[in-house]
Amino acid sequence: MFDVGFSELLVIAVVALLVLGPERLPRAARFAGLWVRRARAQWHSVRNELEQELAAEDLRKSLDEANAAIRDADGALRDVASEAKEPPRDERR
Repeated sequence: MFDVGFSELLVIAVVALLVLGPERLPRAARFAGLWVRRARAQWHSVRNELEQELAAEDLRKSLDEANAAIRDADGALRDVASEAKEPPRDERR
C-alpha cells in the first residue's frame, strides 16, 4: 500500500520528537495509534461486509442455477411421462 521503509519512519520519529518534544510525544503517539486502530477496524468491517455480500450473491446465483436445472429436468420428465401415456403408434403403413 504505502512504501514506507525504516529510514522514512526514523526521519518521521526524529521530526516528531523535535516538534512535539519529549513530554507530548508519547501522548501524540497513543492518539495516532488510536486513530490507526479505528481506521483498521473500519476497513476490516467494510471488507467483511463486502465479502458477505459477495458470498450471498454467489449463493443466490447457484440457487437460481439449481432451480433452472430442476425446472429443465421436470419439463423433460413430464415430456417422457406424456409420451409413455400415449398409445403406441403403428408405424407399418
